[in-house]
Amino acid sequence: MLKRLSPVLVIFLVFVVAVSFAQEKKQKKMLRIGVTQIVSHPALDGDAKGFEKALADGGFKEGVNVTYDRQNAQGEMANAQTIAQKFLDAKVDLIHSIATPTSQAVVKTVKNIPVVFSSVTDPADAGLVPKTSSPGSKSGTNVTGVSDRWPVTLQFEMYAKFVPKLKKWGTIYNAGDANSMVHIKEMREAAKKLGIELVEATISTSAETLQAVQSLAGKVQAINITSDNTAVSAFEAIVKTCNEKKIPLFAGDVDSVPRGAVAAYGLDYFRIGESAGKKAVQILKGEKPGDIPWGPAENFSLVISEKAAKAQGVSIPPDLLKKADKIVKE
Repeated sequence: MLKRLSPVLVIFLVFVVAVSFAQEKKQKKMLRIGVTQIVSHPALDGDAKGFEKALADGGFKEGVNVTYDRQNAQGEMANAQTIAQKFLDAKVDLIHSIATPTSQAVVKTVKNIPVVFSSVTDPADAGLVPKTSSPGSKSGTNVTGVSDRWPVTLQFEMYAKFVPKLKKWGTIYNAGDANSMVHIKEMREAAKKLGIELVEATISTSAETLQAVQSLAGKVQAINITSDNTAVSAFEAIVKTCNEKKIPLFAGDVDSVPRGAVAAYGLDYFRIGESAGKKAVQILKGEKPGDIPWGPAENFSLVISEKAAKAQGVSIPPDLLKKADKIVKE
């Protein structure tokens, strides 16, 4: 009897071992996530870190069950397109696209891989979600994400309180960046409302930033840099000139304050990335990206630098210091 059952038992044991091995292999499958970023600067780098933290908190840890293919387009749209095609060819499991140009390249190229965008001002205008899609709604496609629409008017109103007597302001931006143009339009409207003359200097690469800020020196009394990745990636060049010429400098992202801006009333980009990462976790756990609502980041912070204010000849009103969420002293 035992001799007749032995082959059956052997086959059964082999089957159990094979199934167990297959399940273990499935559990250990490495998910591949492509990350495409237009340029490197503290705000966008913070976005990427926040995204990865959210995934780790959700059980998707690098080296355990997730690998990242991190790519930087170095501010070039052609590079962004090449990266998007690379991810498509590699058949990654999910793509995190940081900023408008890189997100546009990905959405144009990739149709069957989940895409989570972040640090994009106007996803509908940029063509990332349907034109009729409003914040908080579902795209119905392979795309979802988080917008970093800045409170441009509120920012300008806040900065004007630091130097109320100054009426000639400058700004620097890349006119080829759709994200920047949305903010510049609002900045123009805010300046008009405040009775401020806005002098604009345009650039196409970060290497042109120094020349742009030098062209503004002598023409403007203060400078406000909005959501322009090209200018922000060369922020130190702007700071250097502003310190030398005693021109008060303000920025829209709080990460630019430790780099030399007097103040910023804006977003924490680590939190933007974290919000996007939470959406990615939902996708990796089985939800469709088109069923996960995209939306704006929330909660703004006022960060002030006493060090930058001193370097640029600004006396900070006491009431604004009291309102600050964070003060950089050194």
